[in-house]
Amino acid sequence: MSETTSVKQQSTAAFYGQAVLSFGVALGAVALGIFFLDADAWVRAFLAVGVLYLVTSCFTLAKIVRDRQEEGRISSRVDQARLEKILAEHDPFQKL
Repeated sequence: MSETTSVKQQSTAAFYGQAVLSFGVALGAVALGIFFLDADAWVRAFLAVGVLYLVTSCFTLAKIVRDRQEEGRISSRVDQARLEKILAEHDPFQKL
């Protein structure tokens, strides 16, 4: 029976930090832009709610994509284990 080792992809601390910092800077810049926008308060509030909705939607989408990718990996490993079991149990010299 062959053994397959899966490579676990892990991001570095620097990449994680850069992603968090980039998100914070982008969100802060948009918040400051909305705050200093020369418009009525209801327009700024509408834009702020829109930005918050966009951020939560992006987090949800990222989670769904990650979950679907992990599900694909798990089902692929299950299929590989089934195939290995069938091959291990197969006797080519057995009469049909």
